[in-house]
Amino acid sequence: MDNFVARPPMDETALRTAARARLDQLWAAGTSFLGTEFAILAGAMSWVSERNLVSAISNAGGFGVLACGAMEPDRLAEEIAATKALTSRPFGVNLITMHPRLDDLVRVCIEAGVTHVVLAGGIPPGPAIRALKDGGAKVIAFAPALVLAKRLVRMGVDALVIEGAEAGGHVGPVSLTVLAQEVLPFIRTVPVFVAGGLGRGEAILSYLEQGAAGAQLGTRFAASEESIAHERFKAAFVRAHARDAVTSVQLDERFPVIPVRGLSNAGGRRFLQHQAETIQRFLNGELTREQAQLDIEHFWAGSLRRAVIEGDVENGSVMAGQSVGMISGVQPVASIIAELIDQAVDALVRREAPTEGS
Repeated sequence: MDNFVARPPMDETALRTAARARLDQLWAAGTSFLGTEFAILAGAMSWVSERNLVSAISNAGGFGVLACGAMEPDRLAEEIAATKALTSRPFGVNLITMHPRLDDLVRVCIEAGVTHVVLAGGIPPGPAIRALKDGGAKVIAFAPALVLAKRLVRMGVDALVIEGAEAGGHVGPVSLTVLAQEVLPFIRTVPVFVAGGLGRGEAILSYLEQGAAGAQLGTRFAASEESIAHERFKAAFVRAHARDAVTSVQLDERFPVIPVRGLSNAGGRRFLQHQAETIQRFLNGELTREQAQLDIEHFWAGSLRRAVIEGDVENGSVMAGQSVGMISGVQPVASIIAELIDQAVDALVRREAPTEGS
């Protein structure tokens, strides 16, 4: 006699409740580390990630991150205080390790009671890591390869971000798909957040199931209602396709160009021409190698501000990741986060929902 008793199918509400509980379980390490409802970390974007956007992300249950960039210590202290006035929830600060006043910026973060500091732009110095941890802050760093991930953990970093080449702004050469396979199975002692090309909840879910603690997104938030970016900047994101977000091209290996991903425009085409003209001037003996390198590097000076703040999206640097192709309109931050959650939950529900004829 067959003792098997068929389990009655769960209704939609029960399926969604169970799926949401599963999602919370998958990113529990990330939410616990960040102190948030959702393990959605915001990428720090210069001129974009300021008090309004950062507080909106944190208030919506994510984790906003202020982009310090080239700010001086007093200016950073002002921005931290202004952000605290807009949210009582956790947020972080992104510091560039090459900043000449890094030690002072670290001190500002500690004195302001910043709970999490992201050290970006190179291997973080040991003294900065120790100072932040001694001051009560948790330290997050970027790991572009497994060997560096292991080194950063030994240095005392509390969490890692692995960012694929699909991301906007300054990028490395390896895709997130490959980085995740290289790093996630082998780093288990600290939370690892994935970044680069993420625009939908199903993708976030897939990396959580591979062992990620959460996800970092930037491009989608740059085009949000709360972003202070110029309306022409946001409109460029809405119009763009994934293939429009390209990395800057280096014409001559003697004159390195740090790869930056942004939307293809007239400025990018002029940059190629500028490199060619500058290299020719070097070959003609008009410039030393050092002068030529500086001339190439200075081409984009102020161009990000021109695009973000002034709205010059043809001549400025419109930094964007390849997920820009998934942006169909300007949305409130809370709607973006809710959409990501719904997409992840829908994916989990589809697995459990009975198929036709079953």
